[in-house]
Amino acid sequence: MTHISDNIKYIGVNDKTIDLFEGQYVVPNGVSYNSYAIIDEHIAIFDTADKRKTEEWLDNVEVALCGRTPDYLIISHMEPDHSASIAALIKKYPSIVAVGNEKTFNIAERFFGNLIANKLVVKEGDELSLGKHKLKFVFAPMVHWPEVMFTYETTEKVLFSADAFGKFGALDVEEDWACEARRYYINIVGKYGSTVQTALKKAATLDIKVICPLHGPVLKENLAYYLDKYNTWSSYTPEDKGVLIAYASIYGHTGEAANKLAEMLRSKGEKVVVADLARYDMAEAVEDAFRYDRLVAASVTYDGGIFPVMEQFLNRLKSKNYQNRTVAIVENGSWAPASGRLIRAYFEGMKDVKIIEKTVTVKSALKADTEQELQELANELVK
Repeated sequence: MTHISDNIKYIGVNDKTIDLFEGQYVVPNGVSYNSYAIIDEHIAIFDTADKRKTEEWLDNVEVALCGRTPDYLIISHMEPDHSASIAALIKKYPSIVAVGNEKTFNIAERFFGNLIANKLVVKEGDELSLGKHKLKFVFAPMVHWPEVMFTYETTEKVLFSADAFGKFGALDVEEDWACEARRYYINIVGKYGSTVQTALKKAATLDIKVICPLHGPVLKENLAYYLDKYNTWSSYTPEDKGVLIAYASIYGHTGEAANKLAEMLRSKGEKVVVADLARYDMAEAVEDAFRYDRLVAASVTYDGGIFPVMEQFLNRLKSKNYQNRTVAIVENGSWAPASGRLIRAYFEGMKDVKIIEKTVTVKSALKADTEQELQELANELVK
């Protein structure tokens, strides 16, 4: 069990039975649904759990309360992986008061109808005393839903940060924080960089000793590291120097060109990641596109357009506000190459994306003249 302090208890649950988070993201090590309880003169529970784990979560609540009745349920975020057990909690403890903002309860009504009878509507900066512990509410709209709010506990200096600073992976799995936190952030929160920046500025005014997110580990040490990562990701600043070569190939010729370019770049000392978009986890490909400062999009022409997995990749980049990067394009076509022009149109609609002027065209299969063009492209990318 995760230990926070004598009075702040972790009551969340791990879920290793889930295969797709939000119905689309592969989670090989599962996910945690984090929930917390502050035990004081009054007791506050922070968020609930996904319906997949309602009974296990309620058992954790009962153990933490030691026979007492909770006074408040703080609702940080109404997404069902955190709110689906609200009905079960109210059934068990009908006197509990739900605490949220106006938007919280608007969304709650859509999920639960008139279930929540006892409610406390709070505004930005409002405070709630539990006894020795005082809660201050800090709104974080569109990180990544409109009702999201952080709660800052002023005595032990704990920030309950909703989905911010979360990651994939159950808590009993040993893995690098940044890798799965980055994939989580870019794919789920990445569209909302400007509002994350606003939330970070609010957090900077607080003396934070512990961060308690709704997914992933409780963060107690080196908080500057996590805050710096979030600042980098939310400002769309490349995290590392390197090149992602994302390709879509039918019979292997476009893939051959992509791997040849990768060899050329590596020989010049560049960090290169190659992603076959038909086989690579799409969420990880999007993560890598944001992680590195350069991207090569290489696609065969298909039905006069872009090969479907490449188009899916480009649409995801667009939806997550891809920007501040350098992009190169490689196309392939046996009789009428068109993918390069269409890929270029995608990137021309994105903010502060520098597109290398020359598109390398592979005509069916890689040949000596095309290899020379790839070498010139490698030189341009290294610049």
